[in-house]
Amino acid sequence: MSEPGLHPGTSVPPGPATLGSLLTLAWPLIVSRLSQVVVSLADGVMVAHLGASALAATTTGASNAFTLMIFGLGIVYIVSSFTSQLFGRGERVAARRYAWYGLGVALGVQALCVLSIPAWPRVLAWLPYEPEVERLMLDYLTWRLLSGGAVVGIEALANYFGGLGRTRPGMVANLAAMGLNVALNWVLIDGHLGAPALGVVGAALASSLATWAALLGLLAYFLWEGRAFPRPALAGRELGRVLRFGLPNGVNWLFEFLAFAFFVNVVVAGLGTPELAAINAVFLLNSVAFMPAFGLASAGAILVGQAIGAGRKDAVPGLVWLTVRVAGAWQGLAGLAYLLVPGALMLPFARGADAAQVTAVGVRMLLVSAAWQLFDATATTLAEALRAAGDTLFPLVARLVIAWTVFVPGALATVYFWGGREVGATLWLVAYLALLAGALYLRFRTGAWRRVELVEPEVPAP
Repeated sequence: MSEPGLHPGTSVPPGPATLGSLLTLAWPLIVSRLSQVVVSLADGVMVAHLGASALAATTTGASNAFTLMIFGLGIVYIVSSFTSQLFGRGERVAARRYAWYGLGVALGVQALCVLSIPAWPRVLAWLPYEPEVERLMLDYLTWRLLSGGAVVGIEALANYFGGLGRTRPGMVANLAAMGLNVALNWVLIDGHLGAPALGVVGAALASSLATWAALLGLLAYFLWEGRAFPRPALAGRELGRVLRFGLPNGVNWLFEFLAFAFFVNVVVAGLGTPELAAINAVFLLNSVAFMPAFGLASAGAILVGQAIGAGRKDAVPGLVWLTVRVAGAWQGLAGLAYLLVPGALMLPFARGADAAQVTAVGVRMLLVSAAWQLFDATATTLAEALRAAGDTLFPLVARLVIAWTVFVPGALATVYFWGGREVGATLWLVAYLALLAGALYLRFRTGAWRRVELVEPEVPAP
């Protein structure tokens, strides 16, 4: 049952996907994800000259702030699942309502972030940070958490547009956030153009201001385009379905990220500040490899959702394996770079009195991280495909079980009971990603995703 008000160029759901259609959808998503990495890299690189404590506080603080945001991000990613399936059925007006549900989630995340600020001094006091790192990180978190809702809001609107096969609006918003963030970092960290030199606080404030500006721009575009549509008739039933399928995805992302946060804040932080700075630098570099693969996986998920909405479920396996091959090729090249030039990759972070130690630890970690690239690409693509189909509960259970019974206890025991260092602990991350890729592969092969009814059955016209 098609609806009026379709945007020009998106009135007909696409036919069978090819490599070309995957890449056409994916490249704006890849640019978006890389721009998000640049924001984190810029914060880290532009405070690195202030010393290892500032680098550790900024990169770890950004990671800790993201712990609160990622729950909302996981929920609003389900917006793309709904809109892609509705677009596949030709129901563009219905799809638009789900953008509003995503913005509602973003509002809730912003409230949660603000309410959490008074609790962070007690949280950080429990963790094995050096006093200077703890003080700087608290400063960073206080300002960065003021933009948690904006981060989620951008993703909600980007996922709405992405589900329609329009991945460029989200790209533009993320590029705007990136450019503003870098410029404001230059102004606020060291004090230029008459601004005070705020150091770590400047990096956090720059990120928050840039994120809110990008959200307001994307929201203005969404509202301007909405003039051609009838006023949305929001329904509690539909919001309930968003939460029913989105909450498992949010919890999934949250607890996986908490496992990584535990690894960084407890396992690695106990090894010392240079080690903490190095591992966060390595994770930032790995984001450069992961985010394009995640963009490819998200593009593949859009095609999966559109195919399901159009009644072409038999086309889904071909879409998934095409995406796995492309994402795996990219991350395989990244792993090769880690093996060939690890020292050169660590150069931007090797500054200050601890530069030699940060570089040495980082090089060892990059060599280990080359081992998980293909597992990461496979797990990400399969998880996104299952999410597009509405199969969000199994990935949640798989990640919880493997992360918290294999990765976390293995890494903890390696460092605190067996006397291992960062390399031994990180080998458990390789094991985690390998097991997760295998579990998601088996789930996809069962075909359980075919029986999930994400969107309510279409009501025939009278």
